[in-house]
Amino acid sequence: MSTHRFRWLAAIVGTTLALTLSGCTAQELRGWLPSEAGVTNQTSRIIGLWSTSWIVLLIVGAITWVLIMWAAIAYRRRATDSGLPSQLRYNAPIETFFTIVPLILIIGFFAFTARDEAAIEQANPNPDVKIEVWGKRWAWDFNYLTDGVHFAGVQAQEKADNTIDINTLPVLYLPVGKSIEIDINSRDVNHSFWILDFLYKKDMIPGQTNHWYFTPEKEGTYRGKCAELCGEYHSLMLFTVKVVSPAEYATQMQLLRDEGQTGRLGPEYNPNHNLPGTDGNTDS
Repeated sequence: MSTHRFRWLAAIVGTTLALTLSGCTAQELRGWLPSEAGVTNQTSRIIGLWSTSWIVLLIVGAITWVLIMWAAIAYRRRATDSGLPSQLRYNAPIETFFTIVPLILIIGFFAFTARDEAAIEQANPNPDVKIEVWGKRWAWDFNYLTDGVHFAGVQAQEKADNTIDINTLPVLYLPVGKSIEIDINSRDVNHSFWILDFLYKKDMIPGQTNHWYFTPEKEGTYRGKCAELCGEYHSLMLFTVKVVSPAEYATQMQLLRDEGQTGRLGPEYNPNHNLPGTDGNTDS
């Protein structure tokens, strides 16, 4: 391909990329994730990993498309050509390049993902607030272990127009700026505890307790749901998370005490009593 045509192709590709990147909204810059930095002490890290991965992949994709277009134009069949074009194979340098570059990318993605996951999963031995969550078909029980109270939820209630009555959803209260430990369990089948705006989810497996450590940093109301298909009313296994001030959190805990909802809703309420190796007790 002539130098003149190559310059035109490079100019077109460069202009397209510049316009695309300059037109990115805040949502696009964070990879269309359903949250923003600073909701918890972990969301900035997750957004950074996700967005950086997308940028790298977009660059790889742009280079790939440029090479495809260049090859299609430079090696196109011309009117003066006759017979088959020259056949090329076993190009060791190109094959080595196509092997080494993807390997480097995979190793890089793995290394940064492992680094961030290790930081997110780091246990906090002294959390300010400890909460136990039980998933059940098709609702949630919340035990506020630090405060000695509990809340038993019911599944989402549908209104006549087939919308959800959000006022009936179980509500999980969290104090802003306080370190939280959530112990995650299931009473029956596999569920998944997912707070969308916190950008993290945890499996809920019968007979096994999982843990999640984080600090909510921004007051607000957030959505939660089960992210594991668990039966007929899986879509109604919803809950609300309210991150409130420590004073408001204390008020909500006192309201539960005043309503007589003290103590813990433990494994004695599980419908499963023959979990392998647990004898129905998931406190291991």
